[in-house]
Amino acid sequence: MKPDYRTILINPNYANYGCLLLLLIMTVIVAIVGWDWVINGVLIFLAFLIIAPIVGAVAFRWWLKTNVMEDSCPVCDYTFAGFNNKQCRCPSCGETLIANHGHFERVTPEGTIDVNAVDVSVKKIDDLPNN
Repeated sequence: MKPDYRTILINPNYANYGCLLLLLIMTVIVAIVGWDWVINGVLIFLAFLIIAPIVGAVAFRWWLKTNVMEDSCPVCDYTFAGFNNKQCRCPSCGETLIANHGHFERVTPEGTIDVNAVDVSVKKIDDLPNN
């Protein structure tokens, strides 16, 4: 039984026709645009494949340099990295911090006064000299 033309075009077992079809398509492309355009297109594509990862790596390093900063937590002095102008938590103490201009600052709600404790030496009244 001889296969008809519809079976030959659809069936993938007839691989010889795929090669002929590719040859026909390439011939049409070369006839329309010429060899120099085809060769230039392939060379431009290969150059893009070589140059694009290099440019991408340089751009990514620049982005990291401008957006990632490293500083220590103002509460526990643990050093870690964070994104500029973003809020984060200290991995050591859990304090909520915001990164501003390369330094971490504590995030305090509106109206909160941040104070520092000071040690005060204590003397008993009995220890004071009498006048």
